[in-house]
Amino acid sequence: MSDVRRNTPRMTDKPRLVLVTGASRGIGRAISLELARQGSIVLAIARSKAALEKLDNEIRALGSEAVLVPMDLKDTKGIETLGKVIADKFGALDGFVANAALLGTLGPLETCGPRSFEETIQVNLTANAHLIRALGPCLHRSESPRAVFITSGVVPRPRAFWGPYQASKAGLEALVKAWADESEKMALRANLFDPGAVRTGMRAEAMPGEDPMTLPTPEDVAREIVKLVAPEETRTGQRIVYRDLVTH
Repeated sequence: MSDVRRNTPRMTDKPRLVLVTGASRGIGRAISLELARQGSIVLAIARSKAALEKLDNEIRALGSEAVLVPMDLKDTKGIETLGKVIADKFGALDGFVANAALLGTLGPLETCGPRSFEETIQVNLTANAHLIRALGPCLHRSESPRAVFITSGVVPRPRAFWGPYQASKAGLEALVKAWADESEKMALRANLFDPGAVRTGMRAEAMPGEDPMTLPTPEDVAREIVKLVAPEETRTGQRIVYRDLVTH
């Protein structure tokens, strides 16, 4: 876009460019729409082109703008290309919301097939490592780069039958804390956000007997997540829990 200067920090009076993975449904969709309401340009990543186009219509109806990227996060070369394209076209990236995740197989570890296990680790952990590497240079060109990674309550409270998912999220937390520590003397701020139980399709799949009406909506948690990619956010390397925010 013409209002973005290449290879220089994005000026503060320009719309922020924020990349969201898993942007087309659930929490990711709610985050994308909240960012759009606040005037950000959303770089929306999801596997489904049709779902992204629906999101694009919703964002345009809010008077904002989206850049659609249909992509499977298991595509490592695609992630590398994404970083180069962002650097080429936009110069800087102001925010990164790592929301996409797979639930994987719930059940005994001894019966979890290798393909399901590896896919869960690849999407929830490995892809985020590749995204950090690919997007890092663009983030560091922003005046106030911010990143937030969605984690889960199964990390501090491990439970039976959730092995692959909770292993991937535990690894993600270690990864993000390392990155935050490495970037401590830079402008980048990177945090983790645990939304808890939310009224999403993934939650319904994991807990089919649960009454979804007892849970917060994706829109509820999205408002708090979006705050973590705002220029005003100063925390880094923190694990922020939605429940703690609404009970204090």
